[in-house]
Amino acid sequence: MNLKKIIVSCTLGTTLFLGSLGITYGQTYTVQSGDVFWKIAYEHGISTEDLMEANNMDENTIIYPGQALIIPEKETIHTVQAGDTYWNISQKYGVNFKELLDYNGADENTWLNIGDQVKIPSGNSTDSSGKIEENTTTENSEASNTENDNINNNNINQNNQEPYVTYMDYTVKSGDDPWKLSIKYGIPMYEILKANNMNENEWLNIGDVIKIPVHHVPVKDTPGEKYGENLDWWTAGQYVVPIGAKFTLVDFETGKRWQMKRTIGANHADCEPLTKVDTAIMKEVWGGTFSWDRRPVIVEYNGRKIAASASTMPHSIQYIVDNDFEGHMDIHFLNSTRHKDGEIDWEHQKNIKIAAGAK
Repeated sequence: MNLKKIIVSCTLGTTLFLGSLGITYGQTYTVQSGDVFWKIAYEHGISTEDLMEANNMDENTIIYPGQALIIPEKETIHTVQAGDTYWNISQKYGVNFKELLDYNGADENTWLNIGDQVKIPSGNSTDSSGKIEENTTTENSEASNTENDNINNNNINQNNQEPYVTYMDYTVKSGDDPWKLSIKYGIPMYEILKANNMNENEWLNIGDVIKIPVHHVPVKDTPGEKYGENLDWWTAGQYVVPIGAKFTLVDFETGKRWQMKRTIGANHADCEPLTKVDTAIMKEVWGGTFSWDRRPVIVEYNGRKIAASASTMPHSIQYIVDNDFEGHMDIHFLNSTRHKDGEIDWEHQKNIKIAAGAK
């Protein structure tokens, strides 16, 4: 009997249990525009190999929008014990931390209670941080690792027109882990790990003193009031508008304004409108529909204006509910790249130049 043929022939919504293998086939996914195997696998917490095998496909198979794929599941369930966090659990089972969060519909602000059930994704963990090349930054050679060198230290070397990095000391408290600290201080988790010569399998202990990178991004001149700073995503933009930031997005052409939040994203900012009203304003700007069309925009946050480019098609992971927007949208900055292939989207870059008044 050909098991793969049985799986592919199941109707949508049918679940096929393979008890002896501990595998459940049955969740189906409809391919969207721009989807590729690795992206679908990442979003469902499985390996690319398992996804292709479940659908009797290989790396040479082309998938099309509207096509239904079988999503294989092979779950281990962890019952939460005293002191457990998503970070600790990810280390215990050797899975990617962000992948574990996504697989359980959780985020960095989700707390666990004793007795909760946490699903453990199977397969080889993908790097859900969207691994990027390490940022090239200028470290302040005179910076000291003292309490005086803190997150608000903005008066050091402000005449330097390039971003630079200093470090502050942080004493680990109960419940801390690298992911929560990365969100708190607005930096990628891998930077904390690198600064402390750690890897994802190492633990933080209460009382440990660790280094926290502090990114200083001086304000750049613009050609005029209507334009935004042209900040490189990798060395500046992602730190000025960190994950969790709530900001105003301004359409460069019409001047219409609405509120957004950066909820995720490594290669560029994945963002969501805060409310139904914000979604309605944004939709109106794009001609009454959600679209992959790109438009030049200005991000206003913490008194700064940043040149950017946005499209409004909702897709993938959603964190904000009851906002009439099912998924997140993309906002690009200077030199940011696509998540699906790590390549620069040149139409976005053209719009960013417009918003920056760059020649």
